[in-house]
Amino acid sequence: MMFSFMPKLAVKFCFSSLAFAFTTQADAGEALPLVDDGPYISIEGDKLQAQWFCQSKLRSSHVGLEQLPHQFHYCDRSTAAVVESLAVPGDAVSYRGDFKVAALSDFHGQYDLVIKLLTNNKIIDGNGDWAFGNGHFVITGDVFDRGDKVTELLWFLYHLENQAERAGGKVHLLLGNHEVMVLNGDLRYLHPKYVETAKLFDTPFEQLFAQDTVLGSWLRSKSVLVKVNDMLFAHGGFHPELAKAARSLEDINRVFKQNLVKSELPQPRQGWGKELHGGKGPIWYRGYFKGEDNGASSEEIDLLLKHFAIKHLVVGHTSQKQVETRYQGRVIAIDSSIKKGRYGEILLIDGKQKWRGTLAGEKIAL
Repeated sequence: MMFSFMPKLAVKFCFSSLAFAFTTQADAGEALPLVDDGPYISIEGDKLQAQWFCQSKLRSSHVGLEQLPHQFHYCDRSTAAVVESLAVPGDAVSYRGDFKVAALSDFHGQYDLVIKLLTNNKIIDGNGDWAFGNGHFVITGDVFDRGDKVTELLWFLYHLENQAERAGGKVHLLLGNHEVMVLNGDLRYLHPKYVETAKLFDTPFEQLFAQDTVLGSWLRSKSVLVKVNDMLFAHGGFHPELAKAARSLEDINRVFKQNLVKSELPQPRQGWGKELHGGKGPIWYRGYFKGEDNGASSEEIDLLLKHFAIKHLVVGHTSQKQVETRYQGRVIAIDSSIKKGRYGEILLIDGKQKWRGTLAGEKIAL
């Protein structure tokens, strides 16, 4: 499978009627996986290439860039409309304004549950389209791994991001440790469906998200943190040393992304770049959930809030039963165990009011 992606061209992907299967079929007494997965899209010269599997059989389509926009129909039940536009630079790390905010974390391939949660809490409508107006929707990472509908989630968020922009809103997809793991070939939590996809392509799974692929290029543009009004979001959190060393949000994001994929670096990670990708870095840190003896103290939380000029740290990564607070509300935990595929909640903010949005769409004051 060959990819050659033109970096100054972005491909926007629009979905309708998404459905993918992972089933089994007996063959000589053995259960073999049948894969519906994709599409994986690249640009080869002056052509757009889409490849996908239907019942483990490879399908592909080539379209000249001059023919865009174009709709791909695949697996008898799904369509994708691709339009051309100039590449958009990475997101800023700070936003302020009079808009609602919603935040969610740790999807881990649970597409159906995420869609139900977003629909019932009016982030999207019944057709899966953006319904949050000029609101900002933050995802603090971990779309990848564990579940079997990662591809569906990635393309859904890709499309939703474009819709939000057109409506005056914003989708902020932040990098989590599982995005970084997959991009670096650490596949220990990969669902068997994607192990089979890689085998069918005869390609290491991480190469399906290489720099010269549409999704791979898109993921590399994402930030590891974002500040929205008086809240700072990241996957794991911020070690107090970042405040003590007076590190800026811009520097944290820049250095983290400069050291994102080890195989693409001229030399191994070193110094602060290596530290940011370690246990004290923003995708791995769990110090808000260990108690003051082993984690951050109340004074250190205050130091972080003062340094970054915020009132709340909002993080995922460490699973809870619901959206919860720590440190008298200064830390908000939004990993509500969606990865288990049974329940999940979303953080909803309107001005100074904050709620837990339940799976049924109820709003419970936080």
